[in-house]
Amino acid sequence: MKHSAALLCISGLLGSLILMALVVRQAPPVSSSVPPDSALATFELAKGFQIELLASEPLVADPVAMEIDEHGRMYVVEMHGYPLDKSGTGKIKRLLDTDGDGKMDASQLFAEGLMLPTGILRWKKGFLVTDAPHVLYLEDSDQDGRADIRDTLLTGFALSNPQHNLNNPLLGLDNWIYLGHESAVSTQSYPEEFGDRGSEIYYPGQPRGTRLPENARGRGVRIKPERFELEMLASNTQFGHTFDPWGRYFLVSNANHVIHQVLDARYLNRNPALLLSSATQSISDHGKAAEVFPITKNPQNQLLTDVGVFTSACGSTYYQGGLFPAPFDQVSFVAEPVSNVVHADVIQPDGASFTARRLYPNKEFLASTDAWFRPVNMYTGPDGALYVIDYYRQIIEHPEWMAEEVIASGALYNGTEQGRIYRITPKGTKAADWTGGLPAGKMSSAELVRKLAHPNLWWRRTAQRLLIDRQAIDQVESLRRVVKNSPAPYGRLQALWTLEGLGKLPAATLLLALKDTTPGVRENAVRLAESLLTTSPALLSALLSMVNDPDEKVRYQLLCSLGSVSTPETAQAREALLFKDLKDPWVPIAALSASNVDAHGLLEKVLAGPHRNDPVFASLVERLSILVATEGTPEAIRSTLANVIQNAYSKEAWPIAVLDGLTHGAKQRSNNRSSPSLSDRESVLGVATQAPLAEVREAAIRWLCVHGLPVSGKRDAAMQMAILTAFETNQTPEIRAAAIHLLSLDKAVTEGASPEKLIAPHEPLSVQQAAMQALATLPDNRVFGQIISQWSTLTSELRNDAISLLMTSPGRVSILLDALEKGTIDPSAIGWPRTVGLMNHKNIPLRTRARGLLAQRSYGRQEVISAYEPALRLAGNWENGKQVYMQNCSVCHQINGKLGTPYGPDLGTIRNRRSESVMGDILNPNASIADGYDFWLIEKQSGETVEGLISEETPTTLTIKRYGEKEVILPRNAIKSIKAQGVSVMPSGFENQISTQDMADLLVFIKDRK
Repeated sequence: MKHSAALLCISGLLGSLILMALVVRQAPPVSSSVPPDSALATFELAKGFQIELLASEPLVADPVAMEIDEHGRMYVVEMHGYPLDKSGTGKIKRLLDTDGDGKMDASQLFAEGLMLPTGILRWKKGFLVTDAPHVLYLEDSDQDGRADIRDTLLTGFALSNPQHNLNNPLLGLDNWIYLGHESAVSTQSYPEEFGDRGSEIYYPGQPRGTRLPENARGRGVRIKPERFELEMLASNTQFGHTFDPWGRYFLVSNANHVIHQVLDARYLNRNPALLLSSATQSISDHGKAAEVFPITKNPQNQLLTDVGVFTSACGSTYYQGGLFPAPFDQVSFVAEPVSNVVHADVIQPDGASFTARRLYPNKEFLASTDAWFRPVNMYTGPDGALYVIDYYRQIIEHPEWMAEEVIASGALYNGTEQGRIYRITPKGTKAADWTGGLPAGKMSSAELVRKLAHPNLWWRRTAQRLLIDRQAIDQVESLRRVVKNSPAPYGRLQALWTLEGLGKLPAATLLLALKDTTPGVRENAVRLAESLLTTSPALLSALLSMVNDPDEKVRYQLLCSLGSVSTPETAQAREALLFKDLKDPWVPIAALSASNVDAHGLLEKVLAGPHRNDPVFASLVERLSILVATEGTPEAIRSTLANVIQNAYSKEAWPIAVLDGLTHGAKQRSNNRSSPSLSDRESVLGVATQAPLAEVREAAIRWLCVHGLPVSGKRDAAMQMAILTAFETNQTPEIRAAAIHLLSLDKAVTEGASPEKLIAPHEPLSVQQAAMQALATLPDNRVFGQIISQWSTLTSELRNDAISLLMTSPGRVSILLDALEKGTIDPSAIGWPRTVGLMNHKNIPLRTRARGLLAQRSYGRQEVISAYEPALRLAGNWENGKQVYMQNCSVCHQINGKLGTPYGPDLGTIRNRRSESVMGDILNPNASIADGYDFWLIEKQSGETVEGLISEETPTTLTIKRYGEKEVILPRNAIKSIKAQGVSVMPSGFENQISTQDMADLLVFIKDRK
């Protein structure tokens, strides 16, 4: 084949990953539901497992949650109203197995008239049901199968977009009930239906009791209804949450499928001066918006669906059923309904937190070819099986994120009369036997104590709940014997918390548990000891002796727990724990959460100590400096600042962290007792202009941004020096950038210095970026017109910075949309998160314009594409497709790092995309050029030209990748001009090289996972 036709033959594939999801359709593609008796054939399940259909329509429809009580009765929540119907169509059904075959064949209506119910939990004699704005209590007191008691237990939650309402009540190991909850989501399209922001959250039965602020400030909530206790958590979650066997809490959000809450609210609350942006950590080692591997045919993706990655993660479930083989005792499942899959991660300890790695590389635990398969939740049953709840709808996204044409199509509720629940077990497992009833509800308390050691969490949790409900005080001694003698660590653990729930956990039992051979038991014993530390010297002494415990998580919990005790001994122990595990970024946070931190004294010790090479040294120093600035005395603040100024002219980096800490703390301080003097400001201004390290200069400038420039002759001299430094090419780029940032503190000086002259291809990248940021401080938006006029000369880094700045105000967004409209800026340069932001802008005219520009994809060459459309319906041959690829594509591309030349994008990253989009890019490569694959023409000062891709970019050089040749590294000062050509390296005309059948074969090969 012709070499020129092979060049970068699919260059648009990566960059248009975003835009392919934004194609406006007049209506959803034609797609039919699969009957229940054919559904199992659509699944691809992990090796060694089997899947059964437990229940389906007409017994159940639109299921979102389930619960199996101690008698083996199964209850399912049906949310028919999603997405827009608030008329009260929600129901709860009881499903029955009348013939004993392990499958449901009948149903009873337990409750109706619910609005948008999202979860159910067995509690006392009835159930807690989440149905925003309420948590309801439903009970069948006369045993006729229908709930005749309906009370509003808790109220005040926001009635927002149903995807974000409170959900999934979950009983924790610690005897609290956790409610999935997050902030109300602002709506532009449905303010009347879902614009509610919530109110104070309280128990209506206790109007003078505890109240949480409006919608709990968007944080999670936990409750003990029998005591009317109510607390906010340190985190939030979207739809679903879960615990590991030791009570550690995991969360989920649409694009982030596995999150760990590392620090509890009770620790954060004791030191309000500790500024922490999040108490959680994203633990996926494969990214926040991680790639997923669907096998769906004719996927039903909507306007803002982020295709190929997590975009609707929900139903998080840490498996603890005891039936699956290793490593499933460490596996967390999460549903991804938009991509029709269930994903599995192995959760591995990593310091105070965890790392989640894929259990199956390049595939999912469960996937379906059926686009209507919508797994939304999961449940571990009394048999150890994993139950997957399938909402089964054609469309799962909310209309807020759809094109108007889809909403108007009438397809929003297609499938509302359907729904399935599946049972997954190891191959060879017999049918479910709990469907005929369970004995747990009739067991004696002594029998329940024995169930605390069961390998299945369902039994352990049920036994613990029932023992506490019964107030089984007669079993206290038996429970203490379990703590002492049970060979099962989970049994010892569950017995400890059961004693806590009964109010009968003595210090002597905890002293025994603190020496347990299993780290998770010791960790929980430390938690349980907190409430007794002030009354039990023996417990406090035992905790102090655990500073050298061999387990990191035990030491971390110890550090958290000791933060509530104010004695010299505990302060010394906390300091020892801090320096022992300083490599862990969460350890300094836990140490500083203590209620009595001497920040100034500890800062001096840290700066004088041998810890400067520890990974989190700078973070610790900055946090301590924040505490000094917010809570310290004026003398402590002045002493810290004087220390910085004295050392700023050395080449040490720690003054950066101290200055930044003082800066952040000053913004938070509630009084002006520490306002710096004129002398202090002049001294810091001297640091900003003369410190040898550019990073120290930048930190001093950030300090001056808060405290202001001194009004003196030194200020004028410093600004003149900054102007000279900014344009002095003999200075390092970092020093010049710092000077530009200093200029930006004075708008008049900035405008007079004309920083736009520094946005030129021969200038170092950091200088250009600083100049662009300086221009952004000026009120005149015309400067952005100048930047856009230079768009073809801006490299990728500068374009990204410019777009970020153009997103900062409605006026600038309008300029950005003008540039998109004129074709000056390609939509692929915007990026997915910013695309979503533009298409849901609070300014309705701007939002409408953005959707009109970003939701349409003009392929051009439509005649050619139309001619190849039959290829989408032809059966492709993998071997022939490989041959087509090797002859036409491998000269520029690889697949997963193999089979070709790494010049263009790796095609292994796009196999999750729709075949229509892949084919469109093959036939019209100039429609959207992948980010980083623009074709550039660079003119050197010598007059010589260089063409190719910019593969690397540093402050002082550009690396140009030329096909078939070595990379060329060009110094920026050798560049006269640079311009993006706006075309793919590969010319159009690929249709001249392959037939329609070849195209079908090629698509099969590209999308295959082998």
